Amino acid sequence: MNAITLSAALSDDVSASPAPVDLARLFPDATWIGAQASVGSAACHSERVVPCGAFAVIDGLHRHGREYVPQAIHNGARVLLVDRPLAGVDASQCVVADVRRAYSHLCAALHGNPARRLAIAGITGTNGKTSVTWLLRSILQADRRRCGLLGTIHNDDGATIAESTLTTPEAADVHGWLRRVVDHAGTHAVLEVSSHALDQQRLADVPLDTAVITNVTQDHFDYHGTREAYVRAKSRIAALLRPAGRLVLNAGDAGALAAGSISGADDITTFAYGVSADYTGQAVSESTEGSRFVVAGENELWEFQTPLVGRHQIENCLAAIAVARQWGIGVEAIQCGIAQLRCVPGRLQRVENDRGLALFVDYAHTPDALERSLAHLRRLVSGRLIVVIGAGGDRDRSKRPLMGRAACAADMAIVTSDNPRSEHPDRIIDEIFAGMRGRETARWRVSNRREAIRRALSLALPGDAVLVAGKGHETVQIIGKDIVPFDDVAVVRECLATPSTHAPPCLLASP
Repeated sequence: MNAITLSAALSDDVSASPAPVDLARLFPDATWIGAQASVGSAACHSERVVPCGAFAVIDGLHRHGREYVPQAIHNGARVLLVDRPLAGVDASQCVVADVRRAYSHLCAALHGNPARRLAIAGITGTNGKTSVTWLLRSILQADRRRCGLLGTIHNDDGATIAESTLTTPEAADVHGWLRRVVDHAGTHAVLEVSSHALDQQRLADVPLDTAVITNVTQDHFDYHGTREAYVRAKSRIAALLRPAGRLVLNAGDAGALAAGSISGADDITTFAYGVSADYTGQAVSESTEGSRFVVAGENELWEFQTPLVGRHQIENCLAAIAVARQWGIGVEAIQCGIAQLRCVPGRLQRVENDRGLALFVDYAHTPDALERSLAHLRRLVSGRLIVVIGAGGDRDRSKRPLMGRAACAADMAIVTSDNPRSEHPDRIIDEIFAGMRGRETARWRVSNRREAIRRALSLALPGDAVLVAGKGHETVQIIGKDIVPFDDVAVVRECLATPSTHAPPCLLASP
């Protein structure tokens, strides 16, 4: 293997099964109020506290954990993990400097430090995290390695697959999943790492062999506030690297390079499409069925084929190749793993049809991702390009007009709802339309998402491309407090099953 060896990633310091942890021993510098104690579980949500467990009192985005201490004690919390003493509580308090970091450390210990038994890659970036982790899992399986995957679509422990609720969950769930990967004889794990998770230190005790930054564009400014803060959050993935770990960067993305430059990482490998890097990719042929591409790296030239569509997927393949080579995986296994991954759900996912359409559902919910997907499809089809877009409610409002501007790369745009949550859909649509002013793209306002998809298909003629963007793999629509079943792929197929009636001329030439 390369500089990062599997043997170096493994440790014998793993208990046979989770056992109670002596907090005084785990945190020797902590200050205690009340009796020192051992705990058999930990939670940062009061409803998940069980008798004889610890409750981490964390300062959240909207509420502070102090508000939930009574419920945690009612549920049986033996110890409160706090950064300053609380008055009038009937439980021991372990006072530490950083509750989030201490909570992660405790969760790792409770599960027997499973990360020490695995070779682990963490993938962060505005876009591409899911595709890179799925590619890596496929490559590892082709090389007959047992791999766990944690991410946006689902969590796979090597034996069971469970639907995901967060891209990167809280520390208790992460270490519980890692433990299951170890118990199922896993040797490797790949994780999507969100900027929220990095900022909140959810992975503080998950040492990485390889950390990847795919790109850094615009997203989550509602949380981070500024682009600079967002870039800093992404750069923190390098702090999770083992001493011999390596940072892998997209040399063709300014945001990734900026994050890398402030990361403090000493060992960096680069990849890029069409730009000089340690692993440089170039398309040989592209179609709506996938791509063939060549990679120059390690003083060699290799050829690959992927059923995934778009140059951004070639970039994702390059990231996976770079990680796999760090793990010492042979080129043939990498070629096989990339070729056998037919689809990443909701990532420019083809929907077969008999109308002669290039029809795709994509998770693109950032301006950069939408712009890229439209540019890829523009190169691949001879007809018109039609897009369905929206933007999530109660999320970063600054990107809404940018989404509208990006959508103007299409010939026709239908602006609709995409998880409006507590906001009125029309307000969100107005803010998207603001970015379309002065552009020639024909557009329609159709707030009902099902009808918007139906409108797009009624507009489409043989040879056209239709992109339904924003939700991708998601199977629900959040409207107010209601969670309504809604699957873009299923709705597209439902609409395809009805006779096609072409829409009237553009109803709204300008906002």
